[in-house]
Order: sequence, then structure tokens, then C-alpha cells
Amino acid sequence: MLDLIIIGAGPAGITAAVYAARKKMEVLVISRDIGGQAAWSGDIENYTGYQFISGPELTSKFEEHLRKFNIGLHENEEVLEVKKAQAVNSLLVKTNKGSYEAKTLIIASGKRSRELNVPGEQELKNKGLTYCATCDGPLFSGKDVAVVGGGNSALDAALQLVKIARQIYLINIAARLSGDPVMQEKLNQAENVTILNQAQVTMVAGDRFVSGIRIKKDGQEKALPVQGIFVEIGLIPNSEFAKELDKNEFGEIKVNCYNGTNVSGVFAAGDVTDVPEKQIIIAAGEGAKAALSVFRYLMQH
Repeated sequence: MLDLIIIGAGPAGITAAVYAARKKMEVLVISRDIGGQAAWSGDIENYTGYQFISGPELTSKFEEHLRKFNIGLHENEEVLEVKKAQAVNSLLVKTNKGSYEAKTLIIASGKRSRELNVPGEQELKNKGLTYCATCDGPLFSGKDVAVVGGGNSALDAALQLVKIARQIYLINIAARLSGDPVMQEKLNQAENVTILNQAQVTMVAGDRFVSGIRIKKDGQEKALPVQGIFVEIGLIPNSEFAKELDKNEFGEIKVNCYNGTNVSGVFAAGDVTDVPEKQIIIAAGEGAKAALSVFRYLMQH
């Protein structure tokens, strides 16, 4: 019987694990990957203590810190269900590789990319169409690409591609970009970026690989010849496995100021929750707070 299982190894999950380990809890971290969305980020200029650091570099620092403690870590494992176990005050976590029991649980499973849901997307996924500029951007050196979206993630992707791609089309369905003003200013100064507001993607074109993207703008359909497409239109919480927990209309897990949920012993932290503002530094803080709440819960029970 573990003291705590943490689902997710992004900034929230890793910070929670470090705090839990320092409280001498017996902890298991289960995650599909290390770093979560932070690992996809490009240039990070607003994480306290680092004037500039890339997402992969910050993720490496997180992982290095995690591995200094005797924490069980199951990578490449997907959680399928969480529920109350038969034992009193026990929680059961079922994954694609096994089942585990613990006295408490922190869900820090983050979010995943929202898809376009247009013809050609599924067929050309990972064949020129991707959801991670940090991972795949270098593959499109000297090519024409499209970035779909108008928020911070789309602007971040476009900025990463400025020095890599020949031409970048930023396709935004809204009337104006909604991302960080500083990032917008940088994009406006880039000579190889074309911003297309009020434009909707209708199709991804290509045979074996992406050869273009079709958009609808001002009532007319237009084809853009691109070899790469980066989809950055928002995120969906990874919360489907937590069927007993209360969630908001977006699927985010509802938490109180102590990161507690409606189920006793179950806590949540980071982007999977309804806490406003999804930032790396906020997720890390929420992870720390959740671990301290778990410690208090264990002492009281």
C-alpha cells in the first residue's frame, strides 16, 4: 500500500513528487512521458530563476531533480481508471500495464492537443502534420509551413519556426491574435510570417505527405502550398479516466484551495484542473501545494 500515487510527470506532477519525497512518503509516479506540455515549449522567458531556457532544457532540470530521490517512476504507462478500492481509505489506479493501490492520489495529467477534425488530418498525421513545433520543427528547414491557431501556443510555435522555415502562414480563426503581446510584436517583425486572421481550415491536402492546406477566408476557399502543418488550437484535459470526479464544462477537474476534489483522498494539480491561468510556474506551485495537502490529509487520517 503506497502513501501516494501521482498521475503525470509534468511540472505539477514532478514538483508534487519532490515535495512528497521530502516528506518521506512512499510515492509512485505514473506517466506517459516526462515533462508534459513543458517539454513541447520553445523559448521560456518567464520562469523565475531562468532569464531564458528552452522547454526541453527545463524538463531535463525537472527530471534531474526528480531522480535525486527514491521515487518510483513508471514511464510510458497510461492510466485507464481510478476509483475507490475495497480496502478502507484506499484508492485503486488501473493502467494498461497493471493495478496499484495507495492511500492518496494526485492527478496531474495535464492536457493534450485539440485536433482540427477536417478531412486529411488523420491520414497525414505525423506525415507533415504535427502538434509539436519543438519536437518536429527542425524537420521543416527551408520549407513552407502553416501554424493553425492564435493563442500563446500557436505564437510560440511560429516563433520557433521563424529561423527554420522559409515561409510561415499563421492561420487564425478569430478576428485577431489572442496571444502574448510581446510574442505578437516579435512575429510582426519577422519577414517570413504571414498572419491570416478570420481564416478557417477546411482540409489538409497530400498523398503520402502533406502538400498543402485549404482555408476559407472572406467567404472564399484558398489553397496554400505547404509541406508542414503545426496544429495549435487549444488543449483538452486528460481527465476521462477520473469518472467519479466533478469537472467543469471544459472537462477540467474542480479543485478547492487545497487542491482537493469531491472524492476524499484524491487531489489534482496543474493544467488538468480548473485553476485559472495555465502556466508552467503555476502548475509547479499547484503541485507543491497538492503534495503538502496530501501530507496533511495523511496525518489527519
